[in-house]
Amino acid sequence: QVQLVESGGGLVQPGGSLRLSCAASGNIYSLGSMGWYRQAPGKQRELVATSTRGDSPNYADSVKGRFTISRDDAKKTVYLQMNSLKPEDTAVYYCWLSANYWGQGTQVTVSS
Repeated sequence: QVQLVESGGGLVQPGGSLRLSCAASGNIYSLGSMGWYRQAPGKQRELVATSTRGDSPNYADSVKGRFTISRDDAKKTVYLQMNSLKPEDTAVYYCWLSANYWGQGTQVTVSS
């Protein structure tokens, strides 16, 4: 059984920053790709950023230059540093681990 536990969401003003964390536990022999997706109300879940060991991170165009994904394989944790947040970044953010493991989601709200 694999578990992903996210933390770090919350309410922030436009232009602010948040850092999300996702810790993996359970029957994991090695980490493959990890990343973050998000889902805003009334919209489909979309990719935000993914990280694969030995490869360059992959970002959605809408977050390039503002968000940074990083990982600590020893801690089985992936992070998402979000800077210059915009109201359109408001969504539930989900941690993802290949092949098809998902966290419970953490709410990020960007509002003044």
